Amino acid sequence: MKTVTIKSQDEAAALLPNLDPLIATILVNRGITTQEAADAVLAPSYDEHSHDPFLMKDMEKVVTRILKAIENKERIGIFTDYDADGIPGGVVMHDFLTKIGHNNFRIYIPHRHTEGFGLSTDAVNTLHKDGITLLITIDCGIVDVEETQHANSLGIDVIITDHHLPHDEVPEAFAIINPKQVGCEYPEKMLCGSGVIYKVIQGIMKKNSFGLPIGWEKWLLDMVGIATLSDMVPLRGENRVFAHYGLKVLRKSPRLGLQTLCSSMKITQQFINEEDIGFSITPRINVASRMSDPRDAFDLLSTTDTSRAYTLVKELDVKNNERKGLVASIAKEIKHRIKEDPSYETLPVFVMGDSKWKPAVLGLAANTIMREINKPVFLWGKEDGEVYKGSCRSPGPSVVDIMLACPEGTFVEAGGHAMSGGFAIADEAVFDIRETINAAYMELEKTKGDLTSADQVLTIDARLPLASVNKKTWNALATCAPFGEGYSKPLFIFENVTVEAIKPFGKTKEHIELTLSDSGAKNIKAIQFFAHDNPAILKLTPWSQVSIIGHLEESRFKSYPEYRIKIVEII
Repeated sequence: MKTVTIKSQDEAAALLPNLDPLIATILVNRGITTQEAADAVLAPSYDEHSHDPFLMKDMEKVVTRILKAIENKERIGIFTDYDADGIPGGVVMHDFLTKIGHNNFRIYIPHRHTEGFGLSTDAVNTLHKDGITLLITIDCGIVDVEETQHANSLGIDVIITDHHLPHDEVPEAFAIINPKQVGCEYPEKMLCGSGVIYKVIQGIMKKNSFGLPIGWEKWLLDMVGIATLSDMVPLRGENRVFAHYGLKVLRKSPRLGLQTLCSSMKITQQFINEEDIGFSITPRINVASRMSDPRDAFDLLSTTDTSRAYTLVKELDVKNNERKGLVASIAKEIKHRIKEDPSYETLPVFVMGDSKWKPAVLGLAANTIMREINKPVFLWGKEDGEVYKGSCRSPGPSVVDIMLACPEGTFVEAGGHAMSGGFAIADEAVFDIRETINAAYMELEKTKGDLTSADQVLTIDARLPLASVNKKTWNALATCAPFGEGYSKPLFIFENVTVEAIKPFGKTKEHIELTLSDSGAKNIKAIQFFAHDNPAILKLTPWSQVSIIGHLEESRFKSYPEYRIKIVEII
């Protein structure tokens, strides 16, 4: 059951008297209580709110080694992760090296299904045979101890740039750039992988600009912005700088692939926002590795060939539709199984798997199921004779804590963040995995207390009349954007409104549009995606009186901007 709390604007107005009371309330609700902190959010400064790259441990050593490689025309290997953080990071390095005229490099992106995450000895061998003498990782490498040692034995200097948490044993690399490593005093610990490699390029440009205009590297922020908004790092501090300026660069980026992608999805590039990235661009970067070859996404973002850009956009769109179909099919099968076996609903953790399921899409399916049943979800599958692999999502209890509480030997690999993770299951453990995970959860509950989040609380920023769903309010809210991790999108309640019309839309009529009115406004639209089976929607009839909780949004799908409500809850 969800409860609703509504914040008072009085305290916010007292703390931030120079701001509009609504904007002040939004900021105070997110822990921003001083004018200085508010300025850093509303008007982040590239110079004032980012940090000297040489505050990072090993940065001097890394910059010196890369400059030496460039001077000596060494062949450089760029090994990057295959997701929407690593791939943009690879594009950043590709663009920099190309711009300064050092074309003796190779981009290596491992195949998700055949190679897995991080460095491998096979990849190192391939790069060695290709003449690589300096290997730079992006968004990976911090746990690849044996693989780094293997590279060392072949005479390859390895520079690891990563943002993931190091394990107890750290690779013996030539140098490591990671703000989370022991002994690194860099103030911003929560950079994404692309943010880390951008700091390296900043460091290089400080030592040698190669004749480029001062600040040229800011053009790379379109990729850093995508990665920052895709990787769900907190949008505070330096990450906010990258997201804010990243969006500015994206809106005028000359990248052919990006322009073609926006055109195909009917996104007006000059108005691109964090929602466009999260719901349209990021999925198409990630689908390349989930359903095909991650190189397709890299090539799209780095190509200078118009026809190649068009071809790649069409291919990724096809793969994205295939991905949607797979996820929908798995979700449908899961719901059918739940009906046949009600015991799935009684256990605190939902665990299900099938050797026919494609592991690469299970995170998306797990997220879909989690939103519906509001409990931790673990899904597993198998592909091409490999080990059983899966993904997990949670609305509250940490999936990492749950996995760590399982008996040793349950997982071949396991990791992630509190709300999202991945794992590989030992063959002998897969048959009892549902019981094992639920037993671990219950043991965890004995030591930590109740882990459930059944009584969710929706914190409302303000009560608004329907008349406020307009350009003026939207422009005011836009001064607070972008929103994301650690800085949630404003949530409003529109009380006692009348439902004038109910209209399904979409290819299969899976979405719902409501037409609303109150004493001060008529014909205000409110939408909810994938709402065809939402009980609160199904019981609505014309002239129903309801209260709508939702976000204000601007839609540019038509030839003119439309301001509407995106429904979160109907009460």
